[in-house]
Amino acid sequence: MAAFKETISITHDGALSAIAAGVAEAMSIGVPQCIFIVDASGETIASLRMDGAKYLSMHTARAKARTAASINNATGSMAFEFGTAAGIASQGGVTSLPGGLPIRFGGRLGGAIGVGSGTGDQDFQVARAALAAIGADEV
Repeated sequence: MAAFKETISITHDGALSAIAAGVAEAMSIGVPQCIFIVDASGETIASLRMDGAKYLSMHTARAKARTAASINNATGSMAFEFGTAAGIASQGGVTSLPGGLPIRFGGRLGGAIGVGSGTGDQDFQVARAALAAIGADEV
């Protein structure tokens, strides 16, 4: 049994590039967004609230990113009861709202993105544009 494992993490340059691409996509669809990038442990690397984005969406965008990192999957598919209980137990750190995606490179988790202030579909569209811009795996 190995006594260690190798991990990867999105860099701050990668996070800033992802945010810039997300902003460009949000502008192209006319929906100002809050965008959060976290590392694989859920700690914030970069975040931005676009002019006109809902200020409370900063909280949900962060929770979406942290949730996606924690489950290594897209947010939005948890059963309502589980998502509610997880949200309460984590003091809002976990959410079942759509808009969070893991950031993977070659199948390895390097972080996550959370987007909020639009519809779930708009949030995912912005998140996917951010992932594509940095060469992350499609989710």
